Amino acid sequence: MSSNTRAETPPIGFAEKLGFCTFSTASNVVFNFKDLFYLFFLTNVMGIKIAHAGIITAIGIVWDAVNDPLVGFWAVNHRFKNGEMCRPLALWCAVPWAITTVLMFTCFDVAYGLKLGIAVAVYFLFELFNTFAAIPYNSMGSLATNRDSDRRAINVARNLGGCIGSAIGALALYPLLGLFGGLDEAGNVLQDNAGRRAFFFAAMVMGAVCIIGSLAHYFTTRERIHEQKEAESKIRFLDAVKMLLHCRSWVMNALYVICYGMLNLLIMSTINYYATYVLGSAAAATPILAVFLVMSVIATLLAIPIDKKIGRKHTMILSAAVYLAGKIWFILDPYSMGAIYVNSVTVAFSMALAFVCFNTNRNNIADLVEYQSGRRIDSLVSTCDNLAAKLSKAGTNLLMTGALAAAGFNADLPAQPQTAVNTICALLGWVPMLVAAVMLVVVCFHPIEKEMTAMERGKEA
Repeated sequence: MSSNTRAETPPIGFAEKLGFCTFSTASNVVFNFKDLFYLFFLTNVMGIKIAHAGIITAIGIVWDAVNDPLVGFWAVNHRFKNGEMCRPLALWCAVPWAITTVLMFTCFDVAYGLKLGIAVAVYFLFELFNTFAAIPYNSMGSLATNRDSDRRAINVARNLGGCIGSAIGALALYPLLGLFGGLDEAGNVLQDNAGRRAFFFAAMVMGAVCIIGSLAHYFTTRERIHEQKEAESKIRFLDAVKMLLHCRSWVMNALYVICYGMLNLLIMSTINYYATYVLGSAAAATPILAVFLVMSVIATLLAIPIDKKIGRKHTMILSAAVYLAGKIWFILDPYSMGAIYVNSVTVAFSMALAFVCFNTNRNNIADLVEYQSGRRIDSLVSTCDNLAAKLSKAGTNLLMTGALAAAGFNADLPAQPQTAVNTICALLGWVPMLVAAVMLVVVCFHPIEKEMTAMERGKEA
């Protein structure tokens, strides 16, 4: 066990926090644009059957899950010419990441079978570059500073950027589709060349934002934390996995991230179907998402004082409890506008706190692993828990689309059968409520504060 101490890094400045914010904006533009609209795009614009679209997105999520630890392992053992591990990836991956984002929302006028194959291939390329871009996004919080206050500030800046990115990725789409001539008078997406062309141009705007955010991050941030003792050998993959599994905080945080990922998938993939087939207009999702994003900003600003006041574990418990409470009205009356807005506010509050907590936990866990093993594996801390989270998301995606298909969902119908409508409501109501209950149980056994205290005492001894 390493007992060496490391000098505290200087406080990070506003420009660097802004760099984290802008990169998070870019990343969340992609995340929300893809999660909110890709399944909807496949079924309602490209004309792919819901069951086939579910398989495409599930395969893409599995591939994303598998390549996460592979890319993370490569990053652990790779050094760029300037000696850094992660930051340069924000520069090298910016353009291909943006291009594949645009290709995902491009309609190819080919035979149905070939269309399915192209969709899978493009999704694979997108997820590969998305993973490379995620390395600096998830790892730089622990590599830029060892001050816990700065790490919380970085993750607050990231989540604020996430709110901005979510707004661009979600709220701007329908106005952009309208600007480019892709909506009918009722605010629904046109299922013809006009709708396809509008999606393509909207995706180009998203891709440009990705490039701008990535370059801003690269030129404003720095890696300051390096291994205290230069390693003579590369880390073997199985040894790195053992380091993670030996850290109980990492195991529990991985379970926490799994629950968070499933909850995000359910709301992001279902809200457009809810707006279209329950509220009667796809554009009705915009004000709901606007309320969600405003509350996300407020909760993000409250995250640091709440964490300082009641502690990390109690903050995570509060997050899960609020999520559960906010679902009750919606489950009882899923057609009530008041219920959907209460649902939106409480989910936003809960998920914003959870985001700041699990990412700050990741930063702390990178230090814990180094303390226990003497090696830093920052990129694997996040990519390995993402592996588990994304595999669970793939399973959730298949169950979700399978349930809709079994309920008789058909995008060619102007109105869905009641069984499909009930399924959509369940996917926004009691299904995520069950996941949130599991999250609450996980939080009760999360040892991050206890292990961090033990590490600090060990270093002082």
